[in-house]
Amino acid sequence: MPYDPHPPVVKPYIPASARLPELTWRALIMGTVLGMIFGASSLYLVLKVGLTVSASIPVAVIAITLFGLAKKVGGRESTILENSITQTAGSAGESIAFGLGVTMPAIMILGFDLEISRVMLVGVLGGLLGILMMIPMRRTMIVDQHRELKYPEGTACAEVLKAAATETSREAAGEVRDADSDEAREARQRAFIIFGGFGLGLLYKVLNISLKLWKDTVNFVFDAPLKAGSAGAEISPELLGVGYIIGPRIAMIMAGGGVLSYLLLIPMIKFFGDALTVPVAPGTMLIRDMSPDDVRSAYVLYIGAGAVAAGGLISLARSLPTIWNGLKGGLAGIGKNAGKGTAVDSSLRTEQDIPLKWVVIGCLGIIAVITFSTPLHMNLLGALLILVFGFLFSTVSSRLTGEVGSSSNPISGMAVATLLFTCLIFLVMGWTGGRYYVTALSVGAIVCIAASNAGTTSQDLKTGFLVGSTPKLQQYAILAGAFASALILGPILLKLNDAGTVYVPAAQVAPHVTTDASTLTDTMALQGPQAATDHATYKVWQKKDTVGGPAGKYLVRADGSLAYLVDPGINGQFHTRPDGSEVKKYDAPKAVLMSYIIKGILDHQLPWTLVLFGVMVAVVLEMSGVASLAFTVGVYLPLVSTLPIAVGGIIRWLVDRRNNTLPQYKGLSEDELQAAGDRSSGTLLASGYIAGGALAGIIIAITAGVMTDFDNAMNKWAEGMNPFFAGASSDLLSLLPYAAICVLLYMVGREKAR
Repeated sequence: MPYDPHPPVVKPYIPASARLPELTWRALIMGTVLGMIFGASSLYLVLKVGLTVSASIPVAVIAITLFGLAKKVGGRESTILENSITQTAGSAGESIAFGLGVTMPAIMILGFDLEISRVMLVGVLGGLLGILMMIPMRRTMIVDQHRELKYPEGTACAEVLKAAATETSREAAGEVRDADSDEAREARQRAFIIFGGFGLGLLYKVLNISLKLWKDTVNFVFDAPLKAGSAGAEISPELLGVGYIIGPRIAMIMAGGGVLSYLLLIPMIKFFGDALTVPVAPGTMLIRDMSPDDVRSAYVLYIGAGAVAAGGLISLARSLPTIWNGLKGGLAGIGKNAGKGTAVDSSLRTEQDIPLKWVVIGCLGIIAVITFSTPLHMNLLGALLILVFGFLFSTVSSRLTGEVGSSSNPISGMAVATLLFTCLIFLVMGWTGGRYYVTALSVGAIVCIAASNAGTTSQDLKTGFLVGSTPKLQQYAILAGAFASALILGPILLKLNDAGTVYVPAAQVAPHVTTDASTLTDTMALQGPQAATDHATYKVWQKKDTVGGPAGKYLVRADGSLAYLVDPGINGQFHTRPDGSEVKKYDAPKAVLMSYIIKGILDHQLPWTLVLFGVMVAVVLEMSGVASLAFTVGVYLPLVSTLPIAVGGIIRWLVDRRNNTLPQYKGLSEDELQAAGDRSSGTLLASGYIAGGALAGIIIAITAGVMTDFDNAMNKWAEGMNPFFAGASSDLLSLLPYAAICVLLYMVGREKAR
């Protein structure tokens, strides 16, 4: 839509004239530490299932709780602006974890070592670049398009902060009230709803995943006449909450994309392919032997990737006039006019950003480091591609986050688009072969992390805009949080891989293969649990073919005989160590897709026909007057992820439909009704669901990744004795606890007539 030079005036909760403690050391340190914790949890989840949930709301809830406990033991009362800084600094870890998790493991999948220096550089540079590129967009995205871009998690997080505002903050906001007033009772009720939802979401998820009391995903596969069609849902509180917050329209559009994939494309492929007697590339098995998930992995993922890439580019092209008009005011600030402001009063605390000249200098400095950093295997063209794609997709990510939220933002689809274009350019330049895999993947990884962090930064700045934070201080906070999280997530990624790595005796998989050890230079010792029984150092050989044994990384003795095949913890194939102990592997589904794209293009193996099918899906929608991006996200994501979002959207529709008939809502415009729904008790409970479900990820990571004996015991018990987890009726029985939290969300969202 056209740029609005006179955007709606929004009164922040804390006025610009108020001066409250904001960027304090305790707020920054707490946010940074929480960001590291949620980053580690998110990294685990993205390696397991390829999805994460925004950390802003759970970090805000935890910050409020911890500051409240500190006050009870004699500490100073926190302000709403301090809590905003804490959640801003803590939100960066999740977005960086997602970017690393969907890209860096592809290096191992392609047969290269995952060096710690490369992972840390990619995380730090991508995280900082995304934040800096978002800063000039703040006024355009957050202020000028306040009505159009809702930023659902950012808006919900602002409601969380306001509901738990302390007395000092309420006084600054002009909300002085008696303890027994209606306003005070309402505030306590809203706080109870938030923390009640948080506790319920946390308990639900732990009982569900860690204790295996019921299945976390239900799935129903159909037979003829819709053979191989399926419908399933991840019955989690956080996805239910996300759907409620983003509303029915976007939620149903996303689910519609999943319906296209699972109830049309997959059954159609099975219908026409069942009679074939040879595999159809890029699949490697007969279509009649494929499960619905096999069909999706072999064919539909490529269609979805093309659809998301096309939808993102169309969205970007549509928003270019808005972006350009928004940039003009910022560009005027370089040089002698910096800091004086043009269209806005930059003396106001709530209008102060990091000066644009420092943003430009920072971006150029990051590009220089990218160009000359040896671990990245980068060249000047790669650095320029990062600059161009980083800006384009950071902008698209910021807009899309405003429409569908961080949790549903298809960052991996943008990384796919980046890899597609980068690899095509490399192909034109004649840069093919293994040495360019790492360069192309480094480009995609940095752009992916930059886009992910740009979307997160947008959510945080939306929260700050609504509560009255100082944008400049928020930007400092998330830069610090991103830097700290990026430093620790690389080592955590490698440790997770080492913990799941199996050193398979070569006699078991390649008994007669030898190599010339004198030509090998790299050496390594065993890592992880098996290192306790073998302290020797071996030479490393990358076997490229499958003659005599599988391709992969081998450890070689001095005489050239093979000692072990190194089966990584990420996307590995061997789930049992030589001593018989079970090993949890990480499927890293999106990193696998990245490796397919790189190898497919640079080795001339990408199924372009499928990619173009996806492009046509986006084009047809646009020709029909439907914005394609949310729908194409649904085509790319599994239906089990988008269907529960649609359930949340349907509950929101039922609640709003009923509430809008109440006397207090008579005569309100559509925008005012939407705003009232965004402030409702249902939104608060949904925010609590998101917070509790996301925090449970930490506990789940501990039980599944560290307490493996406990996790295996619970699995064994659940599969043998729990009808809610295994058995013919387990899918239906598992819907009962999910139905309970759905009904509770509906009942809490219903308001009383006033």
